[in-house]
Amino acid sequence: MLKGAGLLGVAAAGGAAALLGAWLVGGLGNGTTTVPQYVLQPATPPPSSVAESHAMSIGQIYERDAPGVVQITAKVFTEDRDPIFGTPNGFLSEEKALGSGFVFSKAGLIVTNYHVVEHASSIRVSFSNNDSLVARVVGSDPSTDVAVLKVGTKSRALRPLPIGFCEAVRVGDAVVALGNPVGSSRTATSGIVSALQRRIQAPKAQTIDHIMQTDAAINPGNSGGPLIDASGAVIGVNAAISTGNTGESGSVGIGFAIPINTVTNVANQLIRTGKVVHPYIGVSVAAITPELYNLYGLAVSHGLLVQNVYEGSPAAHAGIRGGTVDQIVEGESYMVGGDIITSFDGVPVNSETRFRDLIASKRPGDTVVVEIHRGKTTSSVELKLGRLPVTTPPSLG
Repeated sequence: MLKGAGLLGVAAAGGAAALLGAWLVGGLGNGTTTVPQYVLQPATPPPSSVAESHAMSIGQIYERDAPGVVQITAKVFTEDRDPIFGTPNGFLSEEKALGSGFVFSKAGLIVTNYHVVEHASSIRVSFSNNDSLVARVVGSDPSTDVAVLKVGTKSRALRPLPIGFCEAVRVGDAVVALGNPVGSSRTATSGIVSALQRRIQAPKAQTIDHIMQTDAAINPGNSGGPLIDASGAVIGVNAAISTGNTGESGSVGIGFAIPINTVTNVANQLIRTGKVVHPYIGVSVAAITPELYNLYGLAVSHGLLVQNVYEGSPAAHAGIRGGTVDQIVEGESYMVGGDIITSFDGVPVNSETRFRDLIASKRPGDTVVVEIHRGKTTSSVELKLGRLPVTTPPSLG
């Protein structure tokens, strides 16, 4: 996770610049509709890079792709609270939250962020031809902040955007963000890919890996809109901005996009079954650094310190132990004194991202073997992976 910076979902409230706070607006219903009849959008062949002769200007990208970008208006009812005591007073207020999305297929499927349509009582999608249609949620996944909507319209009125691949993306690549910042419909901003392999927090406190960072201006209302490469293909979905330590709600030149590989994988599952099931082990971990190894005389120099073990999780049932002593090393907080994980199902693990990727490659119910070090003892623990809960349970200890 990025530290020392405020992260805000970039959905806008009230059709203006008011920001409702981190991940305030986001899922309709229980997101379990099954729609196997829809045809999934195939991805375009992955380019090794965008050759100069095939690179499009910002104007060309806008002309081709803007008709496939939509504005999403979600009606949300929130419970009023006493201004002094902060307790619910029994009254409801209606608010409109604005976000973006893009056409995923001619079957009327729209991709956006989960936090754009969470808790919405009704949703409307506006197109470039000024059509405004009622939408319903096909499915949503809080752990990756992805949602798929469905509108009823003729296929010829829909302009699906071409889907790219993240493998070819490099730091410094030119990108264009299309969306509806602060209610200004179909706005284009441009910049570069500033960094790769970032991590941000999902609306339900899970972590999303492999995030792309961009300096293209992204503001409230851009949530769910596409991040587009120089060939005009979608490589990410704009989801959050960093406010630094200022607490401001506008762009400071640090935006984050969920990679399109993650988005299409999740969206296709939602389209097929209305839900996504993620495997779950139930621990938080931190990679061992040379400083940690030297300061605390750890049994191994590489691996993952178990920070927390969550109640009722597979790790808890298997007897894995979390840290017991909170220590600050070079400004970072670590829980030491717990188990150290050195391999997952026979694969060595030295980073949090690698660990989560290995878990994600499995299915709930799969049995895996985790090698742990406890003091001077090494052992192998067998456990059965569970299903990722909607919210993180409390930790043991």
